[in-house]
Amino acid sequence: MENLLYWVGLAAVAVSALTGVLDAGRKQMDLVGVVMVGCATALGGGTVRDILLDRPVFWISDQTYLIVALATTVVVFFVVRGLRLPPRLFLIPDAVGLALFTIIGTQIALEWQAPWLVASLLGVITGVVGGVLRDVLCNEVPLIFVRGELYASAAGAGALTLVGLQALGLSAVLAAWIGMAVVLAARLLAMAFRITLPTYAERDGRDD
Repeated sequence: MENLLYWVGLAAVAVSALTGVLDAGRKQMDLVGVVMVGCATALGGGTVRDILLDRPVFWISDQTYLIVALATTVVVFFVVRGLRLPPRLFLIPDAVGLALFTIIGTQIALEWQAPWLVASLLGVITGVVGGVLRDVLCNEVPLIFVRGELYASAAGAGALTLVGLQALGLSAVLAAWIGMAVVLAARLLAMAFRITLPTYAERDGRDD
């Protein structure tokens, strides 16, 4: 399981850094700005998780994560700059990054003896915080707060799936893959069919 978490973690960092580059590119940032956005997107969620768990921050303990984030942002910057890309293109790798980071965060929290509900919440935090930082740095309303398709709730469903399957005796590796699939499927289906949660609507208090 440790080996899986490591390689999936590196993949999650790369994919999330990619989304940061694509989003920052739409704002026509220079290379320094793109690198900052890409690294914040890739490393932000896991950093918050580790601080809350009082464990060594993952990219400080192993700088390979930081190297992957930096390399991805620089390479993608030079590959895609000048190209006209669909404005919502970054949402697809963002869904992949959400799935990967959510499950990694949940599993790490479980291994650090966090209660199941806390572990699920930390999984969601790991999945969404990087995207929040990306959107704030790009001067946009974070996706998690936008009245739109399922986002944090998709992450929560995958995190709870992972916790529930392990409680039922399924192996941690298989439960992790299924949890990732749940997050990714929920997010992609929500995007495709505009599936949203109910919103708060205040009634007009005026008399007719």
